[in-house]
Amino acid sequence: MKDTIRHAGKRKHLVDVLIEKGIKNKGVLLAIEKIPRHLFMDSSFEDHAYQDKAFPIAADQTISQPYTVAFQSELLDVKRGDKVLEIGTGSGYQTAVLCELGAKVYSIERQKELFKRTKLFLSKLGYRPKHLSFGDGYKGLTEHAPYNSIIVTAGAPYVPKPLLSQLQINGRLVIPVGEDVQIMTLFIRKSETQFEKHEFGEFRFVPLLENKN
Repeated sequence: MKDTIRHAGKRKHLVDVLIEKGIKNKGVLLAIEKIPRHLFMDSSFEDHAYQDKAFPIAADQTISQPYTVAFQSELLDVKRGDKVLEIGTGSGYQTAVLCELGAKVYSIERQKELFKRTKLFLSKLGYRPKHLSFGDGYKGLTEHAPYNSIIVTAGAPYVPKPLLSQLQINGRLVIPVGEDVQIMTLFIRKSETQFEKHEFGEFRFVPLLENKN
C-alpha cells in the first residue's frame, strides 16, 4: 500500500471529525493528519482506515479508534522532549503519534507477534522510539524511570502500582480502568505519596494482559 493524495484528504476529514468531537490540541491534530493510519492496518480495511472506529489487527488486538488515540494523547499533555512510557505498543499507531509530538517513547508490548512486526514496521516508516520491549506492561520499565507521562492503551482491571511509582513529580498517567467497560482516568503525581485523580467517561479497550515474563 502507498500513501496518496486521496488518503491525505481522508485524514483532513478525520481531523475535522475529531475537532467536532472536542479535540483541541494542535499537535495531536497535526499528528493525526500526518500519519498514514491505513498502513498500520490489514489492507482489507484500507477503505475504512479514516473512519473514527477501532479495527482488528494481529494477535486478537485492535488499532484504537482515532478519537480515543487523540483523547488519550491530549490528556498526556506531551511537551517536546518528554519521556513517555507506552503500555501496549500494538500496531504502533499511538507510538507514532507520540513520536510526532516530539516525545522520547519507551514502549512495552505483551504479544510477541505484534512486538516483532511493529518494531520493524515503525522503523520502515521512519519512527524511532527510544526503546521497544517485549514484556509485562503491569511492571512498567523501571530501568528507564521516571517518566514525564505514561499511557496505557488497554483496559486495566486495576491501576498497577509500579506505573504510579515510575512517574516523576507532576507526571501524568492516562489509563482506562475497568473490566468490560473502562473509565478513562488521569492520575497526576503531586508528591512521593499523593496523586490527583480525574475521570473522563466510558471507553472500551481490549484487556491489558500480565504475567508474560
